[in-house]
Amino acid sequence: MSDQVEHRVPALPGGLLGRAMQAVMRGFRELGTRLWTSLWQIVAVAVILVSLVLIAGLSKAFALIGFVSFVASVLLLPRHDAEPVQEGEVQTPPAGRKAAMHVMAEALPDPVILLDPAGQVLFCNAPARGLFASLRQGSHISSVIRTPEFLDAVSAAPERGRAVTVTYAERVPVGRRMAATVAPLTRGGERAGNILVLLRDLTEVERINQMRADFIANASHELRTPLASLRGFIETLQSSAKQDPGARERFLAIMAEQASRMTRLIDALLSLSRVEMNAHVPPSDLVDLNDVINHAKDTLDPLAREIGFRFEFGRFPRPAIVRGDRDELVQVLQNLVQNALKYGEKGGVVRIEAKHIPSLGRQAGRYAIAVIDKGPGIAPEHLPRLTERFYRVDVASSREKGGTGLGLAIVKHILNRHRGELAIASTPGKGSTFTVMLSEVKTALPERGAAAS
Repeated sequence: MSDQVEHRVPALPGGLLGRAMQAVMRGFRELGTRLWTSLWQIVAVAVILVSLVLIAGLSKAFALIGFVSFVASVLLLPRHDAEPVQEGEVQTPPAGRKAAMHVMAEALPDPVILLDPAGQVLFCNAPARGLFASLRQGSHISSVIRTPEFLDAVSAAPERGRAVTVTYAERVPVGRRMAATVAPLTRGGERAGNILVLLRDLTEVERINQMRADFIANASHELRTPLASLRGFIETLQSSAKQDPGARERFLAIMAEQASRMTRLIDALLSLSRVEMNAHVPPSDLVDLNDVINHAKDTLDPLAREIGFRFEFGRFPRPAIVRGDRDELVQVLQNLVQNALKYGEKGGVVRIEAKHIPSLGRQAGRYAIAVIDKGPGIAPEHLPRLTERFYRVDVASSREKGGTGLGLAIVKHILNRHRGELAIASTPGKGSTFTVMLSEVKTALPERGAAAS
């Protein structure tokens, strides 16, 4: 028993002595590091003091005191720059710095993935987890992104020492185009740091750019054709048909038709531009859809009779109040009815049906107005693209009938502003149905008699 006590007693002082010796050695190493890193400054100060002693007659004692004071300041004053990492020390950031990095990554709206030098996932923020359902900490990045260009950028990141951006496309589970910025988190000549991957989805941006390019190309093409016709007829009237009254009358009629076509196209473009400009501002007025239906009937009934169509108008049994812009809602109904008159069966019936859809759960009730024709119908492959600008099922037929290819695009944008929907159903050979759905408002319009009083 006494022997065990004798062996246990010196253990504590020995451990303290060891830690003290480690602290002293660490202090000496720090002093040595400071002297080594400031060696050129010490040599420069020594050279300056020796020059002053030899040339300016400075006292050797003062020179020695100054030199010792400078060396002491190098060793004792605190340093503001980062200390170099000593050999054998672990090169890992403190836990607080890791936590701050994770908080910052979680706050970013774009997907962020932190990899180790081997490509293993160390951390990923919420957008990255939402983008890749199978992304897990500890898995390799190649389990979710298999593009060779991206994997090559990750492998070369430690050697490259700078950020690089790689653009790649994915086809499954959905088609999209991504830009991945691969940046090594290293300093100086280090080659073993972690790798930061920042992802950006370019799909929507490229789609909008493509739509803009297509719109400009289509608009230019639509305007170029009538302009070329006008120019050709003008040149003909100025030369060979200058003295031909019959040709002049015939050409002037065609020129008036082409000018009207350009006017319709420009009016449609201006209307579409106005709707898009106010797309983010929801309307605030209260509108009775029965008034909208009545206005469409009064303005389009004469046109329908003139071209041999018959109207059947249905109305809501009670005031159908929605929040909207009356003129824009009238334009929606007019565009749909005009399409039915253009492409419906000659001598047939264009019917407007009005129906109230009751509320279901938390979803508010809606009013539906359907425009039904008995025309040739539309093939299923065309239905998803009908609301695109300048899209036509039959280009030649549409131009002959005065179509611009913008009517349904205007309808779609107006309904988007009103938070409404457009449903299209069509069967080839049996006709088409275009249904507008708008949310009802429980507030009743004031009575006309009360308003007059």
